[in-house]
Amino acid sequence: MPMTTEPLAGSDFTTYVAARRRTLLGSARAITGDDHAAEDLVQCALTKVYRAWPQIRDPQAVDAYVRRAMVNQNTSWWRQAWRREERATGIVPEPRAPGRAMATAGPAAEVGIEDRSLLWDLVQQLPARQRTAVVLRYYEDLPEAEVAGLMRCSVGTVKSNTSRGLATLRRMYVDATAA
Repeated sequence: MPMTTEPLAGSDFTTYVAARRRTLLGSARAITGDDHAAEDLVQCALTKVYRAWPQIRDPQAVDAYVRRAMVNQNTSWWRQAWRREERATGIVPEPRAPGRAMATAGPAAEVGIEDRSLLWDLVQQLPARQRTAVVLRYYEDLPEAEVAGLMRCSVGTVKSNTSRGLATLRRMYVDATAA
């Protein structure tokens, strides 16, 4: 759709949410690492987008606007100390064995369903900034410059967070599959 100077109509918001809700939830799950937090994140982001809906003139910019709202809200949440210090989980994590060597993963191989599930669990354990960078780069397939804009940081910071996140994932994957 070409850019217009007319604001988007209110019914367009309902149509947009109905069409994109599932995709937005998937992105939010990837960003937050938690189903319930993802639902909250999408709800908060859509509330902000709804309030700004009359000012949005480019229908193609809506997805970027919603992603920006989700990243900003998630950033606000992880800046709150109680959210960083407490994390609800269904399983009590076992401590890592002392002196266990860290190995590095070899070249990427075909990943089975079990590995995908494990990898997704590991992504959820990454620190918030690393998880956001990895998810936006590889799950959302966004270029570094766009991720930098969404995270409000430099491209170098995106590269650093992505690199650290991938290195951490490799170590955690090797540890998890060696056990």
